[in-house]
Amino acid sequence: MIRLLGYLFGIGTVFALIVAGGVAWYVADMSQDLPDYQVLERYEPPVTTRIHASDGALMAEYAKQRRLYLPIQAIPQRLKSAFLSAEDKNFYNHPGIDLEGIGRAALLYVRGGPMQGGSTITQQVAKNFLLTNERSMERKVKEAILSLRIEQAYSKDRILELYLNEIYLGMGSYGVAAASLAYFDKSVNELEIQEAAYLAALPKAPENYNPFRSPDEAIGRRNWVIQRMAENGYITQDEALEAIAKPLGVNPRPGGTYLASAEYFTEEVRRQVIARYGVDALYEGGLSVRSTLDPQMQVEARTSLQHALVQYDQTRGYRGPVESIELAGDWGPALNKIEPYADVPEWRLAVVLSADDNSASIGLQPKREISGRRGPERDIATLNLSDMKWAMRQDRDGKRSTAKAVDQVLARGDVVYVEPKANGEGYVLRQPPKVQGALVAMDPHTGRVLAMVGGFSYAQSEFNRATQAMRQPGSSFKPIVYAAALDNGYTPASVILDAPVSIPDGRGGFWEPKNYGGEAAGPSTLRLGIEKSRNLMTVRLADDMGMKLVAEYAERFGVYDKMAPYLPMALGSGETTVMRMVTAYSVMANGGRSIDPSVIDRVQDRYGRTVYRHDNRKCESCNAAAWDGQSEPELVDERQQVLDPMTAYQITSMMEGVVQRGTATVVRELGVPVAGKTGTTNDEKDAWFVGFTPNLVTGVYLGYDNPEPLGHGQTGGGFAAPVFNEFMKQALAGKPVVDFRIPDGMTQVAVNRSTGMAAAPGAEGSIIEAFKPGTGPSDQYQVIGGTYASAPAEQAISPEAAQAIASGAGGLF
Repeated sequence: MIRLLGYLFGIGTVFALIVAGGVAWYVADMSQDLPDYQVLERYEPPVTTRIHASDGALMAEYAKQRRLYLPIQAIPQRLKSAFLSAEDKNFYNHPGIDLEGIGRAALLYVRGGPMQGGSTITQQVAKNFLLTNERSMERKVKEAILSLRIEQAYSKDRILELYLNEIYLGMGSYGVAAASLAYFDKSVNELEIQEAAYLAALPKAPENYNPFRSPDEAIGRRNWVIQRMAENGYITQDEALEAIAKPLGVNPRPGGTYLASAEYFTEEVRRQVIARYGVDALYEGGLSVRSTLDPQMQVEARTSLQHALVQYDQTRGYRGPVESIELAGDWGPALNKIEPYADVPEWRLAVVLSADDNSASIGLQPKREISGRRGPERDIATLNLSDMKWAMRQDRDGKRSTAKAVDQVLARGDVVYVEPKANGEGYVLRQPPKVQGALVAMDPHTGRVLAMVGGFSYAQSEFNRATQAMRQPGSSFKPIVYAAALDNGYTPASVILDAPVSIPDGRGGFWEPKNYGGEAAGPSTLRLGIEKSRNLMTVRLADDMGMKLVAEYAERFGVYDKMAPYLPMALGSGETTVMRMVTAYSVMANGGRSIDPSVIDRVQDRYGRTVYRHDNRKCESCNAAAWDGQSEPELVDERQQVLDPMTAYQITSMMEGVVQRGTATVVRELGVPVAGKTGTTNDEKDAWFVGFTPNLVTGVYLGYDNPEPLGHGQTGGGFAAPVFNEFMKQALAGKPVVDFRIPDGMTQVAVNRSTGMAAAPGAEGSIIEAFKPGTGPSDQYQVIGGTYASAPAEQAISPEAAQAIASGAGGLF
């Protein structure tokens, strides 16, 4: 018997050795082609790039996988405890695999069940990072082998960090930081017990526990996690019961752009980030971009521009409904299919249910919920004749007519925009304007763009008219011409002849520019020429000093990269952008320093290292350990001086005159020192106003995308300047009034407005003028501009220049 037992033991031992050898061979074979687990050391997952306003407000997020990577030290213990309880309570004690769990899973598989369970957090890291989702025994073996190796190479905290940042948790979010924002609009540090438990309930099957589609299953799984947390000693039973009693409390964060009114600005930042770092860096690099945007100023800019566009458009008449729908049955679903302008939240879409002489009954489209869905309610309102009087004047398909009753304008099934009245009682009829425009506000000392609006609505048109639209600046270009003159020997008191001119165009004809209104004032000072926006004086001045000099200054100021040196260009016949014009005026406002406009203050990589900073001024003594009586630190500004500071003050003073006595007197109502210049192109196709205080430059452009006349009287002073006013009133509210600083060494002398010669202070017709050292009013009456240089020979003129000369395009007023 003993011999038999020994025999059987020997056979068993041999069999065990054979099995062990087979297992070892199988494991060794499985180990041959395993991925390199050491890549985890260098792992950089795709991370969300976030764009912030200057005050830190979130503007937008960009990601292929919405993820915010958090180091393990930044993840609160409560959240870690929830995931450990739900996924791997023995995580800090096992070697990477849970033998008990593997045994249960293997037994189920042998009995014909699915391959499942038994995975530790380490195994999930191995699977998610290094293997596929294939459900097979071979993959489970590879997973176990890799887990053992990972545990030997990395600390438990590093493994848990990788896991909590990699897992998909639904709602488009990867990792606990993104999920916390997506589900609860909170940072991980703000999560309560039941919220942390809900996130920990999601890794197994996020869609099965969707809070909107499967709320009961979501609460059930969450409560199970809460109980596990209590059983494992992470929370007390009382805390568990209190957490279980609470609702899910899901409060989704809205997707896309988060800061209202900043869509054009955000897109410009996005384009610049891609241009500088590439698409992958934007959508996967986890950059933190701090923009220059002032949120309050941005809202004011958008509101001011939209008001002007809507008011002007309504004077042109009603063009018809947005769309028409059938009203058979429930009108809600058909109306909900039409997308409203998301960035004009004040407006709502509505369908006309009935109309008579004096009113229309309208059904309002429900407002979107945060989750993106619309509610089922059906709101009915009344649109009265008094709330749509502007629409009585109609312009449909180019045919103008006048209506007298509401039902002559609105028909059953018409889909229109309405806006609540200011008092909240009723609605007024609106229509998206055809006319467009742009507004840019900039800090002239740094080039930081504080606000930028590129059109009425980004949802209506993504074309940014602030940076992409090339339009003639008209007379708003003239300060460049006058600045060039003042920088090269002329003074504000120099006298130029304001009289008709006829200049050979080099093709056998003549170019004959005219002043707005057709009159001519005779000999006048440079100051009067810019205040009254005299085309004839500007042409004579440009001709006298030479267009090559004007072109040089236009390029210095950044208006053009390369300017053709032809006389019509002096009247603003070239094409440029609002951003470039605001940049040019900033040079004059800041004392002549070159400006590099920027919508980005700083960019940091995923590790918080600064990789770009717009302000590169040096400060040698800013990092002193303590104050020891030394003077305060000074920033060293090494930017190029492209204009004499004294010239900058002279042209600023002359543009103050534009506001006080010239073409922009409407701006006087601001009641603060303001300099600026109007601009209007031929046939009033473009209206401009660019102006500034000592610390803020703002440019406004209005016009149709396909240029067409705006109508008589729609000039820079009458159309664009009021937009500037509305914006600046709000932008300057509460800020101290600042005067333009006169550079040291300049002298101020009273001169006669007409002759430019010295006058007694306070004498009738006199004005105080600023002169550089060594200059002053002329002792003799001299008039510049009696003769003209001939136009270039025909063969030397480019087609573009020839067309400009022939048409006389350029500034009028």
